[in-house]
Amino acid sequence: MPVLSTQLLVIGGGSTGLGVAWDACLRGLKVVLVEQGDLGQGTSGRYHGLLHSGGRYVISDPTSACDCAVENRVLRQIVPHTIEDTGGLFLATPTDPIDFPDRWFAACQELGVSAEEITTAEALRLEPALNPRISRVFRVQDGSLDSFDLLHTLTAEIKRAGGQVWLRHRVEKLILNGNTIVAAEIRALDTDELLTIGADFFVNATGPWAGQVASLADIKVPIALGKGSMVAMATRPIHTVINRCRPSSDGDIIVPVGTVAVLGTTDVEVQQPTDTTIEPWEVDFLLAQGEILVPQLAYQRPLRAWAGVRPLYRPTTGELGETRELPRSQIILDHADRDGLQGLISVFSGKLTIFRLMAEQVMDLVCKQMNIAAVCHTAETPLTMTSRSFYKLPDRLAKLEVTTSHDLPQVVCECELVTRLAIEEALRFASTLDLDEVRRELRLGMGPCQAGFCAFRAAGIAHELAPTAPASGGLTPFLEERWRGMVPLGWGHTLRQMELTRRIYLELLQTHSLPEPTK
Repeated sequence: MPVLSTQLLVIGGGSTGLGVAWDACLRGLKVVLVEQGDLGQGTSGRYHGLLHSGGRYVISDPTSACDCAVENRVLRQIVPHTIEDTGGLFLATPTDPIDFPDRWFAACQELGVSAEEITTAEALRLEPALNPRISRVFRVQDGSLDSFDLLHTLTAEIKRAGGQVWLRHRVEKLILNGNTIVAAEIRALDTDELLTIGADFFVNATGPWAGQVASLADIKVPIALGKGSMVAMATRPIHTVINRCRPSSDGDIIVPVGTVAVLGTTDVEVQQPTDTTIEPWEVDFLLAQGEILVPQLAYQRPLRAWAGVRPLYRPTTGELGETRELPRSQIILDHADRDGLQGLISVFSGKLTIFRLMAEQVMDLVCKQMNIAAVCHTAETPLTMTSRSFYKLPDRLAKLEVTTSHDLPQVVCECELVTRLAIEEALRFASTLDLDEVRRELRLGMGPCQAGFCAFRAAGIAHELAPTAPASGGLTPFLEERWRGMVPLGWGHTLRQMELTRRIYLELLQTHSLPEPTK
């Protein structure tokens, strides 16, 4: 079994884990990060896309509100290319408590969360699709944050700084010497090879898997798992983040992301990190709540649904209560102080908006325990925009419009204007020929047809670039992932689209079977 060594081993490749690895690299540490899947397959890639202003938590979780307000400004400075500055509105509708807006606005002022009240007429000029019966409106500094682009940018920076990022590597055993963790046994999932990495310190940043990783060292993490389901509409009727000005509840936000609008979210306690099953009532509820804010959603088509699992702190084992009532603040557990186990810190909860702050707090503690005199530089260190940033649809359209007919690129995905050249470049830089990785990079197949007309073309390109790859070019698993998000919405026009896609791929192209719709 190969044996390697490093100063810091970070377990988990979401925004927090990558943030910790980036911070550690800038402090001069030798770092290896391992992630059991691909980038963006955990909680960081399964959220509604919101860059928090802090407004959502000024009443329910003031600590999170303050942290989000500060980090919102920091991220706009260091990763502006991952952010769409949509702005945000908090609306009081006829069904919301009449006294809440005053309490909410006072809390914003007390905590330093930027908010100003505007007239309903001005709000309707900004967003004509809003419910005309709104009574109070407040403007905040919300935005839309592309987590896939952020994760790719962080990975590139870590590698540029000398760190290592190993995808599809799962930690299967933590090796102890007395009361100190000294190594981890890791399985490379692509080759099934086992290897051991020795390290001076370990950070468990695995989100909803934090409890399972900690159990490898025979310790318990007080974690509760809250599943949040979301629905993306096929259109983008609003261009500003819209929040309900009411106590925190299900279905109180709409986030414009790329070409769609995301309705969110529910909060249902689950037992496993992989339990992302979407119940029919969740879809119905989110659509109904979205129509209260934007009535025309009743006449528009839902595109797909997905769910992510939030890791939340529940300190009392067996305690009952709704996961929505649990705080969203970051939790950093020093297992030396808490459990008598040296060399391990677990970090979970928190919001993607504050990933950098969470990483800074973790690394301050790591450096203290390792007797390393190094300070954090991430707040003033811009992340470099890669040349392969293709996710903004207006930019793609503008480039096509000025291209001469002789140089016009071949468009493979018409919905998101993804060209053959972009797919080829993404595949050359990708760690595998996984089309889902290309999707996260380019938004391939994420538009209204949900890969119905572009998946087979992209698979053909993948097969041309690597003739030794599976004959399908990765088509079947890519289609199954797209299909999974459509099945919960299998009625009306979406069901017709699903049936067309099914016939194209099963009857015309003779692919393997796809699951039947549930409705």
